[in-house]
Amino acid sequence: MSWRKDERRAERGYHHGNLKEALLQAALNLISQKGPAGFTFADAARMAGVSPAAPYRHFRDRDELLASIAQRGFEQFESVLTQAWDDGRPDTISAFERVGKAYLGFAREEPAFYSAMFESGVPVDSNPTLMAASERAFAIIRAAAERLAALAPPGMPRPPAMMMALHIWSMSHGVASLFGRGDAARRKLPMSPEDLLEAEVLIYLRGLGFPIDRRAEAAAAEEKPAGPWGRPK
Repeated sequence: MSWRKDERRAERGYHHGNLKEALLQAALNLISQKGPAGFTFADAARMAGVSPAAPYRHFRDRDELLASIAQRGFEQFESVLTQAWDDGRPDTISAFERVGKAYLGFAREEPAFYSAMFESGVPVDSNPTLMAASERAFAIIRAAAERLAALAPPGMPRPPAMMMALHIWSMSHGVASLFGRGDAARRKLPMSPEDLLEAEVLIYLRGLGFPIDRRAEAAAAEEKPAGPWGRPK
């Protein structure tokens, strides 16, 4: 990839009054090259073709620049997961499998955003806008967990949806970080990251007692009259 071309594009954007966007794009390029901890505020300014003082017109410091990139990443992540979930159609298990594949796909196709979101060290809880964006994205996983919890067999205690969401998110994040991003140093697998995640989640759900091998039963359970929050009665 020609970074000089990207620098010219960023500098042209600045002269048209798009300094903030030019800096965001420059930082994304640097994250792709060096990781979120591998560059300085001055490096971002240099790649954008502006003076070292120029970034302060839009960002307090490097952390705020990274937070803006992470926020944009979570917004795109939310959109990708929402489309994959599709409100649980045609059935919860199939839709959930799509969410897992979408999670890994985003990590693989947008590694710079993914790094800014999860590896930059920016404190999410100190940035309300970033926190809200991350929570909206996680809400898709929690919605899927709510539907999965509703499929618990009769007589079996329903596991807490938040617990399930956190467990499944942890599995997805682990596979994405270790195997699903195309990193040169990753271990070679006899299966795809998608297959690995699917097997891991199926083992997890089987351990909770879900009839995951019988999609027809799951579909039948979803056709029961809905109770509060849209769950089967």
